[in-house]
Amino acid sequence: MKVRVVGAGIVGLACALRLREAGHEVELVAADRPENTTSSVAAALWYPYRALPEQAVTRWAARTYEVLAGMLDRPDTGVSLRTGRELFPRPTGDPWWADAVPTLERVPPAGLPTGYADGLTFAAPVVDMGTHLAWLLDRVRSLGVGVTWGRVRHLTDALAGVDAVVNCTGLGARELVHDLTMTPVRGQVVIVEQNGLDAWTLDQSDPRRPTYVVPRAGTIVLGGTAEESDEDRAVRPETASAILERCSALVPQVAGARILGHRVGLRPARPAVRLEAEDHAGRGLVVHCYGHGGAGVTLSYGCADDVVRLVSERA
Repeated sequence: MKVRVVGAGIVGLACALRLREAGHEVELVAADRPENTTSSVAAALWYPYRALPEQAVTRWAARTYEVLAGMLDRPDTGVSLRTGRELFPRPTGDPWWADAVPTLERVPPAGLPTGYADGLTFAAPVVDMGTHLAWLLDRVRSLGVGVTWGRVRHLTDALAGVDAVVNCTGLGARELVHDLTMTPVRGQVVIVEQNGLDAWTLDQSDPRRPTYVVPRAGTIVLGGTAEESDEDRAVRPETASAILERCSALVPQVAGARILGHRVGLRPARPAVRLEAEDHAGRGLVVHCYGHGGAGVTLSYGCADDVVRLVSERA
């Protein structure tokens, strides 16, 4: 089939790659280059964050974990595997997505920082998004996927000349398919210089101000915020200061680390990820794949496999 993928974030690029590998003729069109998408701002720690439904998300996340783990011997992909811990102020049970990770253990009481009553530790893929998105774009182009930069305003336009469209527009689905259930969730992060930190740390006890420290090869991502219905992409100095203070308290090793930059992204949240196929007014097949919340990286390759199945079933 001839397929047009709309959107060049991690989900769109993963779908384009898998569709091409499955033998379809693929082209990709997007309003924003990968380095300008929300995906590029992500701390990109594998973690099923703000995404439902539980059963499907667990399956998509497990598959993506497997795919990313298979890239560990490829430095050009920007993927590493890092052990870290999530900390809780009160005792807690295992997360609903526990089956998606190979191992999940409790942090021993002696290993908990002051103020925390429980913790989980596990190894998770961490993706340097600048490197990975560039690798994905190069990969799809090398396989013959045509790439065009431009905004698609109507599905009928996207369907012109192709058999199927894959809608990976994220927050753009509000306009493209008039999905008013989409909600922007503003995330601001601070990028600091790597100073030898290897383990990630996460504290989500304040839902509006999740605190996380995620090391990469050359940088460390400090976050963050989760501000619903806030579409301000400007960096807020007072928010950056609060992030630095919280992260330094959680992981003293990052205190005083040289600041390299500030980023803001809008997570494409939805009551549930939309991954389904529909016939569009007799003009062709549309497969929707958007609404991944804060888990676009975590679900990307798993969702791409389902997209390929839905397209191939109609071939």
